[in-house]
Amino acid sequence: MKPFRGTYTVMVTPFDAAGAVDIDALRRFVDWQIAEGIHGLIPLGSTGEFLSLSNDEIAAVVETTVKTAAGRVPVIVGTGAEDTREVVRKSREAEALGADGVMIIPPFYCTPSEDELFHHYKTVAAAIDIPIMVYNNPAVTNVDLTPRILARISEIDGCDYVKESTLEVTRVRDIIRLCGDRMTVFGGVLGFESFVEGARGWVAVASNVAPKPMARLFELVADEGRIAEAHALYLQWLPIIEAVFGPLFVSGTKSLLNHMGFGAGLPRPPRLPLPAPQDADMAGLCERFGLRFPDATS
Repeated sequence: MKPFRGTYTVMVTPFDAAGAVDIDALRRFVDWQIAEGIHGLIPLGSTGEFLSLSNDEIAAVVETTVKTAAGRVPVIVGTGAEDTREVVRKSREAEALGADGVMIIPPFYCTPSEDELFHHYKTVAAAIDIPIMVYNNPAVTNVDLTPRILARISEIDGCDYVKESTLEVTRVRDIIRLCGDRMTVFGGVLGFESFVEGARGWVAVASNVAPKPMARLFELVADEGRIAEAHALYLQWLPIIEAVFGPLFVSGTKSLLNHMGFGAGLPRPPRLPLPAPQDADMAGLCERFGLRFPDATS
């Protein structure tokens, strides 16, 4: 298996008018992302509303994404849960359905100790044969996987990647310094800044609506060393990146996609659709950036 690298879209889960998972829309979305040049796909992350899906829906999303991608790009499946046993079950299921890797957020309610975190990841890694992307997002989990803790976790065979989702870009530097080649860093919130610090990828929300420029941003820095050109591209697309930052990562992304002509549906409660003024702002951004889904029939 080739190492994971590049811009990976942490995908929305499209819902139909009745609120059910829209499998046909999901297939079209995966095909479009790949046609636009995205480097990888991550279903069932936070943007995919994984906590609001049933087990049957989760399996359907994984199977559809993997089968539609058909090996053209890697698929890393979010398998986080509060119970280690459930993470093992979900990760084994993802592997059986053909996932190339799993992304695992730490237990997000019990506030585990460092030893408990180590045991959690070690237990899951021992149960599967595909790599784990550890997911650090202390803003939502109340658990901070600091570079020092990640250095310990990187000693676990199979914990090969980390999604670093803080606004402290120096953490990318420190994870690389402390972990060496044992753990590859993907930026979470910060893309361009993480690339410049040495990250080999970006788990991006904005690439749900603009996969081509978000993928190009990585290529300019990591493959071509054209930092000034990458920075200009970053600033050009910053309004889109900011539009889906923070609490708007689900509702804002779905609003943009709906205005683009892709039927992403509405978020599931407790998340609500954007209020009318913010939704209108998203429509304005689509017009300003020329964002349009190719079939525009959904």
